[in-house]
Amino acid sequence: MKIAVDAMGGDYAPEEVVLGAIEAAETYNLDVALVGDEKRIQEVLRKYGAQENTRLTVVHASQVIEMGEHPAQAIRKKRDASIVVATRLVKEGCCDAVVAPGSTGAAVTAALLGLGRIKGIERPCIATPIPSKKGITVLLDSGANSNSKPQHLVEGAIMGFHYAKYILGIEKPTVGLLNIGEEASKGNELSQATYPLLEKLKTISFYGNVEGRDIPQGTVDVVVCDGFVGNVILKFGEGMAMFIIRLVKDTIKQSGFIAKLGALAIYPALKSLKKRLDFTEYGGAPLLGVDGSFIICHGSSKAKAIKNAIRVAGELVQQDVVGHIRKSIEEEEVEQYDSES
Repeated sequence: MKIAVDAMGGDYAPEEVVLGAIEAAETYNLDVALVGDEKRIQEVLRKYGAQENTRLTVVHASQVIEMGEHPAQAIRKKRDASIVVATRLVKEGCCDAVVAPGSTGAAVTAALLGLGRIKGIERPCIATPIPSKKGITVLLDSGANSNSKPQHLVEGAIMGFHYAKYILGIEKPTVGLLNIGEEASKGNELSQATYPLLEKLKTISFYGNVEGRDIPQGTVDVVVCDGFVGNVILKFGEGMAMFIIRLVKDTIKQSGFIAKLGALAIYPALKSLKKRLDFTEYGGAPLLGVDGSFIICHGSSKAKAIKNAIRVAGELVQQDVVGHIRKSIEEEEVEQYDSES
């Protein structure tokens, strides 16, 4: 198995990306193709003594898509951009999956143009694992589509179900529709139109409506919503997690000797909490619905996040998540909803 990694994407490229790839290759026995400026990548490999590592190859790409560029225009103009070349390696069968730190828009566009969509999927979506009381809740869409139709949420429910089953190891994942109340009649036009379509699905377990508070509670394993709402929830959750950790630290520092002594006693528990809330533990978020395994990483990803993203990319390929989604879409005849919605 070989994973193509955009070594030039993200805030800390290429050093942190390359370092993460080195660690992933050693830990998970995966081959990694580092795509980007060959000279700069080789410099990092030499710095960490990995220039002779046969599991790591370098594929030169002369261009980079910056965060501020318009994704579609940049992809079409920069044919030799690192994210474009990495995606092409999968399309041509040279690699099995893509790991893409950096611009989410550029990554989604490169995947759509380079790999295409699974038949029956109109809009791919980003599935983000969120820590919950019961383990992990998968939220999707978390940013690929801002204006979703009922059909798109149905597709997301199917794709999220298979991600939770085959990657998170949940035998019978439950799927909930994010809403402002539990009753089927609640919500806006999108929610009300989507609910009966989800009830019809045969290959997933539809729980019904769930509210925002159900996400951290782990009421269901998969929560579907449109990308605008999902991204707001995701960014709010990240900010709140960092705020809570900082608040605990500041409170301990400002307290007396006894409180600081007590903090030492609970330090292992605090460390465990921080780990559960750390997005780098989960690597990246899969872009589900494209015809290939594709992981999008946070723009601020460092080596640890890249390492875990490469691991998840390998798991997507090994578990054939794309194949399971394709089969389920065919069984559900999702395309029929396009004319009904």
